[in-house]
Amino acid sequence: MFAFARSRRNLTYLFALSMGSILIIFAAIAYYLGTENQLQVFDEELYSTSKAITANAQHRLYRERWQVNKDNIPILGDALPLNGKLVYVRWFNPQRKLVKSSGENISKKLTFVAGFQTIQINDISKTWLRELTLPVIQNNVVIGYLQIAAPLTPLRKSLNRSRLFLTIGVPVTLGLIGITGWFLGGLAMQPTRRAYEQLQRFTADASHELRAPVAAVLSNAQVALMPPEDESEQRFRLENIEEIAKSMSTLISNLLFLARHEGPLDPTELKSIDLVELLRSLFESYQSQAASQNLNFTPYLPQQPLYLKADAELLKQAFVNLLANACKYTPAGGTVKLRLFQRGHRAVIQVEDNGIGIPSEDLPHIFERFYRVGNVRSRQTGGFGLGLAISQQIIQAHRGQITASSVLGQGSTFEIQLPSDRN
Repeated sequence: MFAFARSRRNLTYLFALSMGSILIIFAAIAYYLGTENQLQVFDEELYSTSKAITANAQHRLYRERWQVNKDNIPILGDALPLNGKLVYVRWFNPQRKLVKSSGENISKKLTFVAGFQTIQINDISKTWLRELTLPVIQNNVVIGYLQIAAPLTPLRKSLNRSRLFLTIGVPVTLGLIGITGWFLGGLAMQPTRRAYEQLQRFTADASHELRAPVAAVLSNAQVALMPPEDESEQRFRLENIEEIAKSMSTLISNLLFLARHEGPLDPTELKSIDLVELLRSLFESYQSQAASQNLNFTPYLPQQPLYLKADAELLKQAFVNLLANACKYTPAGGTVKLRLFQRGHRAVIQVEDNGIGIPSEDLPHIFERFYRVGNVRSRQTGGFGLGLAISQQIIQAHRGQITASSVLGQGSTFEIQLPSDRN
């Protein structure tokens, strides 16, 4: 189980790493785009304000006809307009000398002819400003430069809130991703873990079943190799070896069958068979066995033939597995019923018994490979847990389905549905 816990932990790490990386990249991109968008909106508003101020300044300059002082610097008769959102508004002449200023008296030379820039006022508050410098052109002549600045405080507060949200949200989301990864890793590992447990159970069953036969084969062979004192005893030993070898050969054949017959069968290789005749022959072969076990074996087969495309030998093996189980797990005096009827365009075969039944917790798993109901391993009733898996694989290869219903202590019913020929 430690290996599964480690694998689950590794899956969680990989899931959290991949999803966390995507989350961080997405958060970074979202923050960047959000910042750019807010700054663009802020700049558009600042630009609109500057254009309004420029239009007003051009009107006054035109009216005042460029009055100049003794240093030949243009004079603006009124103070430059300053709304509540601006820190300062400055007017520079074409030679980039300051002519007029409104707002805070911040000493700063004009460093850019035009455009936006972010600056920090070198005072105690360390206020960040967004500054815009635009050339004012009239009659294709630069008559001056307008410079305005607005505080970035609202934008910075909004970005601070975004950063706080990401600082808290990203770790919390990463934690949720880790929990989700651990949960999903557990779900993903369930089939593997179940298969591993089935393999372990099969290994234990096979070890239990094969240890004694191998030892028996060895001991019987050693006795048979000795000079025979009694020929009947030697024959008995050889017969035991033969019986044990058949049992082990059956196990190997079952494993090879499961490995080779995967997926649906090729329709071109199937032949039309009479299902009624096939089941009647099985009934006749099992009738004597049922009588020897004091079982009432009753067939319910239609009089008319029922044809379908199938591999007769494979279907026979699937039915034999069901009948063998019904006889094996039905006590003396019980009843086994074999039914065949048609439901629409499907042939339905039912094997019903009133034997020991199957516990409800085991019923969903009985068609799994190597699965055995209960923990008691009995050489009389326990096999290798492959019979029902083989039957299911055969039925599915014929594009059919097999289901089971059971009540513990009252019996079981296995139903097979196969597509029949449409005439």
